Amino acid sequence: MTVEFDFTDRVAVVTGCCGALGSAVVNEFADAGATVAACDIVDIESDDSLLDPREGVSFYQADFTDEAAVEETMGQVVEDHGGIDFLLNIAGTWRGGDPVEETDVGQFDMLFDVNLKTMFLASKHALPELQEREGAIVSVSARSGLEGGEGDGLYRSTKASVKIMTETIAEENLGTVRANCVLPSVLDTPMNREMMTPSEEWVEPSEVARVMQFLCSDAADVTSGAAVPVYGEA
Repeated sequence: MTVEFDFTDRVAVVTGCCGALGSAVVNEFADAGATVAACDIVDIESDDSLLDPREGVSFYQADFTDEAAVEETMGQVVEDHGGIDFLLNIAGTWRGGDPVEETDVGQFDMLFDVNLKTMFLASKHALPELQEREGAIVSVSARSGLEGGEGDGLYRSTKASVKIMTETIAEENLGTVRANCVLPSVLDTPMNREMMTPSEEWVEPSEVARVMQFLCSDAADVTSGAAVPVYGEA
């Protein structure tokens, strides 16, 4: 069964747009007719970017750990496109680590900045527009954020925090803005293929992007505060 979404005349802000998942989300929403404001600290013209310039996508380079930059970027998006309907919080990174007693505080700061602070600041400065247009936020938590584990405790903690922040935003905006998150496990990305042995059980970023589309659509009108598994059989 084929499912299609129509986001014509809707404006979607995507953070972390130059990564594997972010670029997939940008392309899926643009293919569905949305006007996409694609945001990243990485330049879209950089060799590190997986997103190609395309029609219907405006690129905004900004550091989403910097509140002034986030506020300015959201303001520019509204000025350019008239408002915001969807916020897709994709910006994030993974790092393994040492036992807690051997962990450098710099790694703590970096992971919480990139994985949680970006989500918080983007949501904070998009919410007034989302409230006006009764929009939706979808953020990226992780399957591993559901429990503690050895080797990547800081990463797990940040993703658990994204889930709690999502539930909080949903509760604070009942009937106005829907907020949900997705829980990936291992995605089939170029970086993961370099780090690990590829598996047929890995999930394609485009598959996660389509679940995020569903959560922004009228089909999920009664869904808010949810953490949705998107790890298939991985």
